[in-house]
Amino acid sequence: MLRKGALAVAIISLSGVVYAQGETESEDEGPWSGELSLGYLSTSGNTNTTNYKSTFGIGYEKNDWEHHFAALINGAEDSSVTTAESYQVGWRSAYNWTERDFVFGTIDWRKDRFAGVTEQMSYALNYGRTVIDTEAHMLALGIGAGYRSSDRSDGTSTSNAIGRGSLLYSWTFTETSGFDQTVVVESGSDNTYIESVSAVRTKLIGGFNLVFSYTIKQNSDVPVGSKKTDKLTAVSIEYEF
Repeated sequence: MLRKGALAVAIISLSGVVYAQGETESEDEGPWSGELSLGYLSTSGNTNTTNYKSTFGIGYEKNDWEHHFAALINGAEDSSVTTAESYQVGWRSAYNWTERDFVFGTIDWRKDRFAGVTEQMSYALNYGRTVIDTEAHMLALGIGAGYRSSDRSDGTSTSNAIGRGSLLYSWTFTETSGFDQTVVVESGSDNTYIESVSAVRTKLIGGFNLVFSYTIKQNSDVPVGSKKTDKLTAVSIEYEF
């Protein structure tokens, strides 16, 4: 079953691999789990800026099946003018057929008003394997193939087959803190999309955590005048349930 700490970042990033761990679910844990987080920063005076990031994720695990849904909203305003606005929604369903090997399907939708690639929808069927699984470290890799449709800021659209690779790494420092890294790569004939999310989390009280995250999103082929790479640094309060 999934570790809740690593699952949190996998859900937040919307791009992590679902991984098999081979542990049985404890009697006091139900099949449902989830996370809700909110990051907000506002400045006033010589400049008036607002930045926000909100995520929601919910998972269901029963026997050898695991299902996860996640959503993310990110935005920024400068003197009441919107300077950033993006959305992501993702779904994962996985079947663990050994303690370390699993197959999983992914559906991902991404929209960014200010990016060169304004909207992407992808579907993929993947094979995954948990390469490392110890008390302190976990590493899971995934590889698959699928289909993606994309809209660009210049009004053009593309649709083609893609190859998909994914990575999820979790390092538990202590019982209350750890580091998580997720990477997803979708590569097709028109564009290669890469998303990396690095996060350090520490428990505050009860189900509340403090999360520092750094996200990089990159498209290899964008319209002239658009930047290929977007970066986001966020501090969020997360609630696990």
